[in-house]
Amino acid sequence: MKRTLAPPFEFGGSTIKPGERLTVELPMARLYTSNEMTLPVQVVHGKRPGPTIFVSAAVHGDEINGVEIIRRLLAGKSLRNLRGTLLAVPVVNPFGFIQRSRYLPDRRDLNRSFPGTAKGSLAGRLAHLFMNEVASRCDFGIDLHTGSNFRSNLPQIRSSMDDPLTLELARAFGAPIVVPSELREGSLREAVASLGKPVLVYEGGEALYFSEPVIRVGLRGIINVLRHVGMLPPVKRTKITEPIVTNRSSWIRAMMSGLFSRRAKLGEMVKRGDLLGVLSDPLGDDREEVYAPFRGVVIGQLNLPLAHEGDALIHLARVVDPDEAEEALDIYSSSLTDEDFGLER
Repeated sequence: MKRTLAPPFEFGGSTIKPGERLTVELPMARLYTSNEMTLPVQVVHGKRPGPTIFVSAAVHGDEINGVEIIRRLLAGKSLRNLRGTLLAVPVVNPFGFIQRSRYLPDRRDLNRSFPGTAKGSLAGRLAHLFMNEVASRCDFGIDLHTGSNFRSNLPQIRSSMDDPLTLELARAFGAPIVVPSELREGSLREAVASLGKPVLVYEGGEALYFSEPVIRVGLRGIINVLRHVGMLPPVKRTKITEPIVTNRSSWIRAMMSGLFSRRAKLGEMVKRGDLLGVLSDPLGDDREEVYAPFRGVVIGQLNLPLAHEGDALIHLARVVDPDEAEEALDIYSSSLTDEDFGLER
């Protein structure tokens, strides 16, 4: 039986043949030193036809876990068996990445500037370039993020719960928890969703730091999704890990300014009324205990112990079935010591 080869893939003025990969530098802007800035995209074009997906990171320039996830994805052997096409964009915001900053030089948040315009601000032009050259070519996407403002996130998928296909992909990713997230105006996720295309946002870790567990879960999650949609061959598993799918999450905020001493850890299950931490002023005259308002799992935390009144301290996701949640968290914890993710098969 004769197998059908995929047609060549045209991208950024280059032609990528079936079974080839090529890094294409999309012209973006010039610095005032006259140096040209480009948006690097590695195109991995499978020998056989299949969907087209983008995987992106560093939309916020200081969120670097995703950059390492994509680097490992491209360096692995799994993509040798790819069907369809992968567009890997490890650094969407090279200006912020160079400056170790969340923002662009115009102080705009790129993830509030989509879909952008060719004649707009620097952020708007970069957003327009990504949407026209990358997102519009794809059937779906995965965007990689971390916590911001001295916050760490438990590995999690943020997804629209209204779209069955998006929720299906969110479950297939295999992060320990799926969190409902409304589409925010100007975000990449909102812009891609407006094209009728599913997009997942993976959150994990802290800005400007590598977290090995977060990187490993993210890499494995992308591979899981590629297998789920038929872009990679399936593998036999003894048990499918079902994530916690929460219907509500909430940041617990400081009721006074002071020093915050945490008592709960990322990934920990807490009951309503459990002590999450203690706020106190530097002299020790005032003290306030912070308690969990409902049963849930800690999916985000403030790492900086200095807090103003109203600051977000602990991000708690509601848990309906504590037994199932404990099982999912146990599987997640045990998987971090498992060297064999099946990624090289």
